[in-house]
Amino acid sequence: MAIKTRGVSTEDGHVMTAEEFKRWLKKFDSDRDGRISREELQDAIRFTGGLFSMWKQRRAVNAADADGNGFIDDDEMNNLVEFAQKTLGVKIVAF
Repeated sequence: MAIKTRGVSTEDGHVMTAEEFKRWLKKFDSDRDGRISREELQDAIRFTGGLFSMWKQRRAVNAADADGNGFIDDDEMNNLVEFAQKTLGVKIVAF
């Protein structure tokens, strides 16, 4: 998944901190409610050129959405960071 941050890249993707990833993802919060919906997450995955974005967003929401309400809020964002690292090939590092 190609996500542009600081121009730091590796062979298999871009490197960012968890906070950079969260800030990037919040750009897709189109209704500005502070949560990421299934549709907003699909837009983010599609923006990166990700294939099978509908399938990936379903898996991502299911993995991150601890309370099962269909949204990823700030308390669940770390779950999404973990999913992105394991499944979407995003490199999250501590700077």
